This record gives sequence, C-alpha cells and structure tokens, in this order.
Amino acid sequence: MAYEDPSASVEIDAPIDVVWRVMVETDEYAAWNPFVVRAETAQPAAVGNPIILHVTWANGGRTRSPERISAVDAPVVGEDGVGVAYLAYVYAGWPARLGLVRGVRHQRLTQRPGGPTRYETVEEFSGPLVRLAGPERVAEGFRRHAAALKVRAETLANESGLDH
Repeated sequence: MAYEDPSASVEIDAPIDVVWRVMVETDEYAAWNPFVVRAETAQPAAVGNPIILHVTWANGGRTRSPERISAVDAPVVGEDGVGVAYLAYVYAGWPARLGLVRGVRHQRLTQRPGGPTRYETVEEFSGPLVRLAGPERVAEGFRRHAAALKVRAETLANESGLDH
C-alpha cells in the first residue's frame, strides 16, 4: 500500500519571530495545540535534547512519541530579505531502534518582506512497518496543529500590536 509523507502548511499573518516563539515554547502547547497537547523537553530547545510528544489523535486516542531534536535554526533574514527558520526532530521509539519505522519531522518557516509567515511541516517516514505508524492520522494531526499555530501566533501578534 502506497502512502504519502504526512504534511501540512498554512499562511500565518504574524511575524516569523512570533511564530517561531510559539513553536519552541513547548511549555505552552497545552494552551493551544490540539495535536501535540504536551511536549516534555529541556528549555530552550537544543540539538540533541530528547523530547517526549504527547499526541492526541482526532478520535481521542492518545500516545507518547519519544523524539530527539535534530535541528533548531532560529529565524534569520537573508540578503534577499526573506526570513527563514527550521526545527526538526527524529523519532526515537523502539520501532526506530529496531529499524522498523523511522521518522524525521521537519518544520519550516518562511517570510518574504511584508508578507505572511508560511509554516510547512512534513514527516519523512521510512522502514518496513510505516503503515503501522498511521501516516493518514499523522497528516490529520499536522493539519490541526498548523491551523492552531496560525490562530495562536496571529492572536499573539494582534495582542502585541505587531505587524508582519
């Protein structure tokens, strides 16, 4: 059975720095994130840190997903005026250690001068038991996560009087 890597994207009317702050302040996830309702990790986020994601599926089921942070690239603005940021983590559960299911979640932010911030996320799955990881339900969770990130970041930007 073929599958697509789970992904989601959204345009957010908030500065890249605000969106980034919402993404990395994992202690606040319970206040806004319907998919990853809790994330246990040391603050601030750093490469190599373990992170336990407490996930709630659309059907109300819950699971814990052990991960390891593999990239934390805070927003920078290039010579072209485009802001970019990147956060990634690697699945570290026993199926990954056995080579059965591997996953890397990429989360990218891009903001062109004067424009909204674009959030994109994808989980690159591999291994013989990927279908058991439920790529479709992960994609649905990513869509809920992206929509909630948009609401949270736009609310914070509006409360602060920040413009993108």
